[in-house]
Amino acid sequence: MKVYVAGCGGMLGEAVHKVFSKKHDVLCTDIDVNADWLSHCDFRDFDQYKASVEGFEPDLLIHLGAHTGLEYCEENPDDAYRTNTLSVEHAATFAVSHGIPLVYISTAGIFDGQQLTYDDWDQPNPLGVYARSKYLGEHIVEKRVPKHYIFRAGWMMGGGPAKDKKFISKMMKQIKAGSTDLKVVDDKLGTPTYTVDFATNMEAMINTEFYGLYNMVCGGETGRFEVAEELVRVLGLEDRISVSAVSSDYFAKEYFAARPPSERLINYKLNLRDMNLMRDWKISLQEYVDDYYQGYLDGTANG
Repeated sequence: MKVYVAGCGGMLGEAVHKVFSKKHDVLCTDIDVNADWLSHCDFRDFDQYKASVEGFEPDLLIHLGAHTGLEYCEENPDDAYRTNTLSVEHAATFAVSHGIPLVYISTAGIFDGQQLTYDDWDQPNPLGVYARSKYLGEHIVEKRVPKHYIFRAGWMMGGGPAKDKKFISKMMKQIKAGSTDLKVVDDKLGTPTYTVDFATNMEAMINTEFYGLYNMVCGGETGRFEVAEELVRVLGLEDRISVSAVSSDYFAKEYFAARPPSERLINYKLNLRDMNLMRDWKISLQEYVDDYYQGYLDGTANG
């Protein structure tokens, strides 16, 4: 299959390239050409995106990229909507005109957190610009593209030091900098999502005709505090590093954008279709650290 992947320069893109390039002819593009397997394309530019897609003539279009920083989106709503929403309209147009399926990546952040868990059919209620921009993308794809896959991710982890800008990377940077006491919120619940597992499950789904919207997160219900504790355990640093619980108010100045108290997703539809390949988050976290962070803390890592 010829697969075009737009916005592939980030942490999920790294895993999608790794998984999909083993079986498919893949063209990966991004505005930031930060790897030798990437080509340049700004998917916010309709004509540029169109020319790039049509030049490759794909059998499948995967639209990955987005501004994922909640604070950035609140402070730059125009750029957030251009990047996270209007570009999805571009992708939908190309998918329809060429009669090919479209894959769109959404987020657990579209829910308001008033429930402890959410399945695929629960009603979203986005709290901020980022969440709204991504939820609007779901609407566009569902309404305009007959053959589509929408996959909702949870708390992403993946890509290693070079690409991971999320929670695990932030914890690892603090540990590397010498912190012996990690301050972590204990009032935010969610489901970690390993990019490699996510890409693997994506690849399995695009070989079916099970079009539709799916929650796709690692197994196990947890929270930020428990994830930090498990990371310290995986690193074997329990005797040197403590994890102290704080409320979200502790980081209110830095992380001022509204965040739901719970973003826990359940892969209900994947389970019903017997297509849930996502592993328990603790198993995936162990693999992530083993595969991407060897030598990182002592400075002996390559690259």
